[in-house]
Amino acid sequence: MVVNKDVEEEGQTGNSEKQPLRKSQVTTLNADPHPTLKEPDGLNMAADNDQLESEVFEITDFTTASEWERFVSRVEEVLTGWKLTAEKAKSTTRGTWEEESEEIHFADFRFHITHCFLKQESEEDDLTDRNEEDILPSAMQDLLCMQNDFPPRAHCLVRWYGIQEFVVITPGTNSEAVISESKCNLLLSSVSISLANSGCQIPMFVQIQQKWRRIYAGECHGPGVRTSFEMVQLRKVPSQYNHLSGLLDIFKSKIGCNLLPLPPVDIAIRFTYILQDWQQPIWPQQPPDFDTLLGGEVGGVEFGNLPFGACEEPISELHLAATWLHLTEGIVVDNDVYSDLDPLQAPHWSVRVRTSENPQCLLGDFVTEFFKLCCRKESVEDILGRGYAEEEGKEAADISSALSKLTEPVAAVPLPKLSVSSMVHSARKHIHRHRHIDESPLHIDILKSILLYLFPDAAVEKSSDSQSKMPVNSSKTSEEKLCDNLVLQLKSAPTDSLTYRLALGLCMVNYSYGGLPAVAHLWQEFVLELRYRWENNYLIYGLAGGPPDLRCCLLHQKLQMLNCCIERRRRRDEAPSGMGGSRQREHKASCGQGPSSAAATSSNQAKSWDSWSDSEDEFFECLSDQEDTESLRSERGPDSGKGKAEGRLHPYNDLTLLNSMEPLYVPVTQEPAPMTEDQLEEQSEVLAKLGTSAEGSHLRARMQSACLVSDMESFKAANPGCVLEDFVRWYSPRDYEEKYEVDEKGNKVLTGELSARMKIPGNMWAEAWEISRVTPARRQRRLFDDTKEAEKILHYLTMQKPGDLARHLLPCLLHAALLKLQQEESVEKIPSVEKNIQQAITQANLLLHSASYDYKKLEDFINQLVVMETVITRARSLKDKFAVDKGEPGEATEELKKFVSSLLEEPEVVVTGAGQGLTGRIIHRLFLNAQRAALLVPGDDDLEPERKKAGESGKTSDFPSPAGREIILRTCVPRPAPYSKALPQRLFCVLMKEEFRLAGAFSSDTSFF
Repeated sequence: MVVNKDVEEEGQTGNSEKQPLRKSQVTTLNADPHPTLKEPDGLNMAADNDQLESEVFEITDFTTASEWERFVSRVEEVLTGWKLTAEKAKSTTRGTWEEESEEIHFADFRFHITHCFLKQESEEDDLTDRNEEDILPSAMQDLLCMQNDFPPRAHCLVRWYGIQEFVVITPGTNSEAVISESKCNLLLSSVSISLANSGCQIPMFVQIQQKWRRIYAGECHGPGVRTSFEMVQLRKVPSQYNHLSGLLDIFKSKIGCNLLPLPPVDIAIRFTYILQDWQQPIWPQQPPDFDTLLGGEVGGVEFGNLPFGACEEPISELHLAATWLHLTEGIVVDNDVYSDLDPLQAPHWSVRVRTSENPQCLLGDFVTEFFKLCCRKESVEDILGRGYAEEEGKEAADISSALSKLTEPVAAVPLPKLSVSSMVHSARKHIHRHRHIDESPLHIDILKSILLYLFPDAAVEKSSDSQSKMPVNSSKTSEEKLCDNLVLQLKSAPTDSLTYRLALGLCMVNYSYGGLPAVAHLWQEFVLELRYRWENNYLIYGLAGGPPDLRCCLLHQKLQMLNCCIERRRRRDEAPSGMGGSRQREHKASCGQGPSSAAATSSNQAKSWDSWSDSEDEFFECLSDQEDTESLRSERGPDSGKGKAEGRLHPYNDLTLLNSMEPLYVPVTQEPAPMTEDQLEEQSEVLAKLGTSAEGSHLRARMQSACLVSDMESFKAANPGCVLEDFVRWYSPRDYEEKYEVDEKGNKVLTGELSARMKIPGNMWAEAWEISRVTPARRQRRLFDDTKEAEKILHYLTMQKPGDLARHLLPCLLHAALLKLQQEESVEKIPSVEKNIQQAITQANLLLHSASYDYKKLEDFINQLVVMETVITRARSLKDKFAVDKGEPGEATEELKKFVSSLLEEPEVVVTGAGQGLTGRIIHRLFLNAQRAALLVPGDDDLEPERKKAGESGKTSDFPSPAGREIILRTCVPRPAPYSKALPQRLFCVLMKEEFRLAGAFSSDTSFF
């Protein structure tokens, strides 16, 4: 069967500017896929010519672009797109290396073509006139530039050839290496044609052979010149080329110059020595103390502190490079018999350090292990077992029946017998009564220590009045102000709070004392302790007084709310019987000025909307029959203004009532109900669900005005005969406008009236005034039910899973980690770490204030903390090795500090004074001690006096054999003929224990060749 095809392709033959050609070809289904690469058998075709002539005929169109031509064209397109066809002068060797890359294909073989260039610090190009044809390309000039020798950090081609810009073609990630000679030659031909067609004067390389060998071949074209880049790589160093003289022979034979005398060869040599054995007894961490509770843990610290530092040596190697620059042949001797290359006499020393890969850092491990808890879903019951929970329920039966205990008479027990130290341990005794100590996830001694750390007031006999709240310092140091700022940025908790200590305690327990089961055990003990304190009216230590701080984490707010409940309950229990159920709260206006209306309305968000509930869970004080009768008389309505005044605090600013000359008194009012952020969100959702209807708006206003109505009732009880204007004058003075008017007799009289917003029909204040009764605060329904709120909080805490707990406390732990990093950095003073810490604080502010945590970003953030800890640990290790802090302050110490700091910031640091300077002498001593230890040679101080007198000494080689030797040979000779233009020639030699590499760049004059 014959198939006719008309195919129009976009191929281009060599020149990218040619138009695509149309190809018409007739083939059979069984035709060879590459017909142009296979010649047909002439004899067979002749024999069957008559038979096939009538059936099929074949026309091969040789004008169609082949795969190789498409590849060459694609390379030219990339070079043109990168604008590499015009030569640019380079004015400096300083800058930063950048690269751009694209993917190209040769048939179905994928390559990456990459352009690497040194982006100059100054964008100004050299203004030298470059119109002359004999000017060499920049890459050829770089071959002779000595400023490019031995760059500290660059591409291998830059180190081998000293070039500042190049293009390299490498096989794709999953593609096979170019190993066969024919394929290598085909790629080199493609490079040569692309450079010639595009006019690009930037060297182009192709990676050939196995990738691990790092062998490149390439070319560079210029006007009438060409440089070939060749390379040899062997496993072992041939003995005849193991020194400078043998390498000079190779170089001279390669350039093949017939001139006599030969031009001088410039030489640059670098020997690299590696120090691995530091011979120092200093531990990265303090030895473990087996007498402490930590039981021999490395890096163990007391509760309340986070460990810091690496558990292993963070600096693995020190590389010393001894360099001889600007040498010429004949000045230095280096052969198989003798060598002048002594590292102590080298004019240039430079040092770099090689760090350990991911050393184990304690702070990072602590934080990482705690962060893993956030993803755990098990509950406390799942971890500790259902039997454990049931046993705890039986032991704590007296605690769980808290509501029923409220109706029982309270026995008068002396306070000394209810001391905190005796009560803190009572719950623990109940827990372990029917369980062996070995069955507990936490050992009893460790549990005691942790609970005493969390509740330090339990260690001393105290009365209930003396315990408590966090100490308040009027003057704060800069560090304390910084800590307060971190609390706000990270939504954490104060560093001296119970929440902060709980985070550190749980982190320590999780890492050192049993992991997740130990965390669940400690949390259950913690909740039982809170319930015990609530039942016995003992304030929780380490929590600031007042309502919950919404700037802190939710768990801290819950603990503050529980403390508020305990404080309210204690006040109510300690109050006289006639004042039970009310709190003497003086309004802010009693200071001389009343609160603004805005403040009054905004404060309503702190009023519990549950207070308008008609449930029977509200508690009232029992009154006598006579008091009940009097209260009914006083509550008949607002017109019973001649009743007896109740609940007065003091007169308010010498004001009198508008309808009488009685002084205006500040009433005793109830305190507003404190709320946590989750309660505020819940209240907002409920209010939003009421809708915009008239009924919904009315109910919303009533729910928000609970505290306002309570204050109005207290005001009416304290000021019989008062009117709304009197209340506004005290509660919101800005809503009462006063002015002077002239009466009939011509006298100025002070008059006043309500503001315009108070006169709006249906005003909430007017409606609340109408419905409010004459009731003192002690007879009102409580705005804040401390018993109900406390039970809700304790239930909330009991139901928390360890994973939920870890998420609540993660801001506190990150807060502690950042403080630890700041503390350690302030000692070492590393600018880069200080900058990174500030950036980390800003990043943590964004991560921890989001509604839901992004665990991937948090993991990356913790890794950043680990990196900073590692840098600080490396700085500390280097300071110990160079004895920075052991000498007296002075210029020498400052020089060492600057040197150590540079080692951490820069890839390679020049040693001032080489081997004769202060730093050089220290490095020399480090190598000498390592050599003596390796060869078991005693030092001079360890020799016996008799042996010293005999002339013996511990003299040995100061330095080990060089781990690497790098030699650069270069000259400028005419090639290929003596009358050709003198062009740069360069040979870079690398001699190592398991590698021998020669990278040569040989230029030729192509004007007549």
